[in-house]
Amino acid sequence: MSTPPLSSSSDPAAAPAAHANRIAAWPDPRTVHRIRDDREAIERAHALAAEFAVRASARDRDRVLPWDELDRWSQSGLGAVTVPREYGGADVSLATLAEMFVILCKADPALGQIPQNHFGVLGVLREAGSGEQKRRLYGEVLSGARLGNAGPERKSATSPTIADGTTRLVQTPEGLRLTGRRYYSTGALFAHRVPCRAIDDAGHAVQVWARRDAPGLTVIDDWSSFGQRTTASGSVVFDAVPIDPDDVLPLWRLAERPGLWGPTSQLIQAAIDQGIAEAAVEDTITFVRDHARPWLDSGVARATDDPYIIADIGKLEIQLHTAREVLDEAGRTLDAIRLHAIEGHGIDADASARASVAVAEAKVWTTRAALDATEKLFELAGSSATRAKHNLDRHWRNARVHTLHDPVRWKAHLIGHYHLNRVFPKRHSWN
Repeated sequence: MSTPPLSSSSDPAAAPAAHANRIAAWPDPRTVHRIRDDREAIERAHALAAEFAVRASARDRDRVLPWDELDRWSQSGLGAVTVPREYGGADVSLATLAEMFVILCKADPALGQIPQNHFGVLGVLREAGSGEQKRRLYGEVLSGARLGNAGPERKSATSPTIADGTTRLVQTPEGLRLTGRRYYSTGALFAHRVPCRAIDDAGHAVQVWARRDAPGLTVIDDWSSFGQRTTASGSVVFDAVPIDPDDVLPLWRLAERPGLWGPTSQLIQAAIDQGIAEAAVEDTITFVRDHARPWLDSGVARATDDPYIIADIGKLEIQLHTAREVLDEAGRTLDAIRLHAIEGHGIDADASARASVAVAEAKVWTTRAALDATEKLFELAGSSATRAKHNLDRHWRNARVHTLHDPVRWKAHLIGHYHLNRVFPKRHSWN
C-alpha cells in the first residue's frame, strides 16, 4: 500500500489535503495472525516495538502518519487479544493489555496510542453488545479490522463537558441516520469502523459502530497539537450517515450497572504515560553517558561521576519503578474483579469503584513519572540535548499533551473522596 505525500507542517489547513480521500482497505483475513495467549501477545508487542522505534523520531519530526505500521499492527493479531475465547480470541489479562501499551508506547507513544480507542470500544462491546453483535464484530476484529472512536465534541453552549454533545441518531423514512461533528478522534483516520457516542430518538446514549467507508462519513486530519503529532486525533463529520440497526449498542445501560469498561480505558491511558516515561529515562541515561560533560565545579572527569546527576537518575528510576508497580497492581486488581464476575458473582458497585480507584492511583503515578522524566532529561543531559537533530523534546511534548487526556487532579480527588467519604466514582470512560 503506497502512502501519499504528507505535509510536515502542523498547520491544520495543510494536513487534510493529504488524507481527505484515503480510507484504509479492509485486511485480508488470511494475512492476520491469531494470537493464542498472553505470552505470545507480549512477544509480538516487543517485536513490533523494535520495528516501530527505528523511525519514531523521524515520524514525529516530519509528521509522517503510520499507515504502513498500522497495517503491520493489524496483521500481527494484537488488535484481537482482548476478544473473549468463546468468540475465538486470546482474552488476555488486562495486566497484559497494559504491558502491551507500555512496550509499544516506549517505542513510539503516538503510534502506540492509536489503538487505545480500539480496545476501549471493544470493552463496551463486551459489556453492552448482544450475542449476535459480539459474534459479528469480534469476527471483524479477529480478521484485522481497526476501530477508531469518534471522540467528544468541541466545547460549545450545547456541549459544555466532554460527556455532552449534539450528535444524533434518528429514524428517518430511509432508515437510521447519524449526524454530528466530533473531535479528539484518535485512530479514526486509520480505522475500518468509527464507533461514536450519540443520542437516539428516545433520548438514550448509544454507541454507533459506523463503517469508515459509509457515505456521509468524513475524517479530517486537523490535529495540530505540539505533541502526539502522528495520532491524527482530528475531526469526524457524520452527515446523515446510514446506520444498520445491528451496529448500535445501548451505551446508556452501562451507566446503570457496574462494570470495567471505564477502568479498562483508564488503565490504557496510564500505560501510555508509563511508556513515555520509560523512553525518556532511557534516553536520558544514554545521552548523559555518551554526550554530557561534567560541570566545571564538580571535580570529576565524566558526567556519569557527577554526584548530583547520579542521585537524580536514582530518583527517576525509583519513581519509574513505583509507577510501574502501581500500574501492574491496577491491572491485577481489574483481572481479579473480572475473574470473580466470570465465576458467576458479577460485578457490584463496590468492585467497580475499587477498579476505578486502582486505575486512578496508577494514573497519578504514571502522570508524574512521565512529566518529571521528560523535564529532567534536559536538566541532566545539558544544553546539547536541546539540539533539533536529537528531537528529544518529543518526549516532553508527548507527555505534556497525553497527560492532559483526563486531569490528574481529579484522580486525587476521586481517591480521597472514596477513602474519606466512601463516595463511589461516577461511571464513564474517564473513571
